[in-house]
Amino acid sequence: MIVPLNLPQAPLKLTRKDDVVFVRCLIRQKDLVCTPEEWVRQHVIHYLISEKKVSKGRIASEFPLKYNERSKRADLVLFDVFGVPNMIVECKAPEIPLTEKVVHQIAQYNSQLNVDRLFLTNGLQHIFCEIDRENGKLNYFEDWPGW
Repeated sequence: MIVPLNLPQAPLKLTRKDDVVFVRCLIRQKDLVCTPEEWVRQHVIHYLISEKKVSKGRIASEFPLKYNERSKRADLVLFDVFGVPNMIVECKAPEIPLTEKVVHQIAQYNSQLNVDRLFLTNGLQHIFCEIDRENGKLNYFEDWPGW
């Protein structure tokens, strides 16, 4: 469950209750079951705050939205200083490959949020892309671009 990731080491607060490991979420301010996906999500939150200097108040975790009348949740949504969504982050467990299916999932979320930046990660592989609306395509970056 807890595997090393291709992200900076994060000082996560872990606790154990019976045989279940919990991780403290900085955004939701509560202990969550430390599933492989949650392990990645919490590392990404720390990465955004520590390395990219995103204010905690500009990050929403498990952001609710609707797609085809179904309730969905984006893993992380980042907001600009005016409270407008400007990036969606989709986190997967390390054993889940970042395939076209994952890109399709984040595209569904974006049909509701209409952001220009997408970040997909399984903690080991990261995909950064920006939507080029003028040319109708995605521009991919190997590393966090200078947004």
